[in-house]
Amino acid sequence: MLTGGCYCGAIRYETSAAATHQALCHCTICRRTTGAPCVAWFTVPADSYRLLSGTPTSFRSSQHGTRSFCSICGTQLTFADADFPAEVDITSASLDQPSLAPPQSHIFVADAIPWLVLGDRLPRYTASRSQG
Repeated sequence: MLTGGCYCGAIRYETSAAATHQALCHCTICRRTTGAPCVAWFTVPADSYRLLSGTPTSFRSSQHGTRSFCSICGTQLTFADADFPAEVDITSASLDQPSLAPPQSHIFVADAIPWLVLGDRLPRYTASRSQG
């Protein structure tokens, strides 16, 4: 069981599924919605993600993407892609134990900030994992 929530504690969630597609995303939308140089995400089946408390606020960040976040503290929690309705991406750093979902690749490295030096040996994808 993976559990997590927002910074202020208003929203709590859990998922019984194992993390997959664990990646550090460098896309401009992730950067702009978090104010961070990249964001760690992992994917689970949408039906395994369960809110335990609170109600996240959602907004459409692109033609196919909807993000959820805590309206009190601003913690970004999920990303839902209309092209993959059976999945939900969860921010790895919102987990109680982020070490349980370590990144296994970098995605959208074509958009990476030049001053961010990637010193690991994780695979790098120019765009999404499905686009190469």
